[in-house]
Amino acid sequence: MVGIELELAINLICDSVESISDIEEVNIEEARNRIIGEDIIAPINQPPFDRSPLDGYALRAEDIIGASKENPVKLKVVDEVFAGGYTHRNIGKQEAVRIMTGAKIPTGCDCVIRQESTDYGMEKVEIYEEVKHHQNYCFEGEDIKKGSKLIEIGEKLRHVHIGIIASMGYEKVKVLRKTKVALISTGDEVICGGMPLTEGKIYDSNRRMIAARLEELGCDVVLAEVMGDDENLIANEIKNIMNDVDVVFTTGGVSVGKKDIMHQVIQILHAKRIFWRVNMKPGTPAIYAVYENKPLLCLSGNPFAAIATFELMGKQLLYKLGQDPGLKEVRKEAILQDKFLKESRGRRLIRAIYDEGRVYLPKGGHSSGILGSMVGCNCLIDIKPGTPKLDKGEKVEVVLL
Repeated sequence: MVGIELELAINLICDSVESISDIEEVNIEEARNRIIGEDIIAPINQPPFDRSPLDGYALRAEDIIGASKENPVKLKVVDEVFAGGYTHRNIGKQEAVRIMTGAKIPTGCDCVIRQESTDYGMEKVEIYEEVKHHQNYCFEGEDIKKGSKLIEIGEKLRHVHIGIIASMGYEKVKVLRKTKVALISTGDEVICGGMPLTEGKIYDSNRRMIAARLEELGCDVVLAEVMGDDENLIANEIKNIMNDVDVVFTTGGVSVGKKDIMHQVIQILHAKRIFWRVNMKPGTPAIYAVYENKPLLCLSGNPFAAIATFELMGKQLLYKLGQDPGLKEVRKEAILQDKFLKESRGRRLIRAIYDEGRVYLPKGGHSSGILGSMVGCNCLIDIKPGTPKLDKGEKVEVVLL
């Protein structure tokens, strides 16, 4: 059976879902990597007052014109101000205030002389250098003006955003809620870790691998279960969980074998199947359906096929739902540093390591059931149909993971 092209599959997926619009308020300590749900407008100036950028003396520039080591100017020290403090004095002619970094510059002063250009006097101070009007002077609002837009709705909050928000006095911020995901691993052969590995069984890796990836991508994994090949049991589980999640991912049971039961699950649910089979290897038999207006993406049970298909299609589904700009697909051209001798009659995606315009193949196998050689890989090489082989030095296109 002929499948559809990957690009069409992604478009069909994204066209079938609505983006999440629910907003929640969280403490700023919990806001890192979240998507901001409102424009952040500065409620105050930053800095909120004129301040000193260094330790020294605040004074009037006109009082120290011509000052030098050979011809020092002596001023009366009338007060001392530390960061967090202030003085009520209005500083007059031939007066200075000892001032520390970050302290508010007193009224009447228009510059600051660094302490290294003085004799460090406490009652009277000798000034050995001339400074100009507003030299060594940080103005109120020179960093951020009150009323300016600091962060635009839809941006992903990084540590610097958190610092800016905190500097404005915010304790809480409005963000999009996380995408809620259910993950079901199918197959009678699959058992959970910690159980004895009996004849014919394998430990479940897909569920934990994809659940970990979902959490890396900022999703809330509501359910992650290992189930057998009972289509009624799986269908009931999806029915029960669908109201509590935004999307369901499954692994296994998507091909044409007797126990590839996800086709029956979709029929039992009366879900609308959007497509089955995508023209790519691995992950060809992927199924996408919509149930109760929610997306259901069924991935291959082979570990590399499962994670590759998730990265190519599942991540774009999450991008549409959660609007995280970091999930948008990124492709780059790179120069292959190894040979890949296998013929690619159809479109093939192979694991690789991208590094500043160069791409390397990992040691180990490339079959869809092999996971070990995926360690350290950070991209997929997208090989066009009809490519006989790839030689070292060829230009290839990679999808960054």
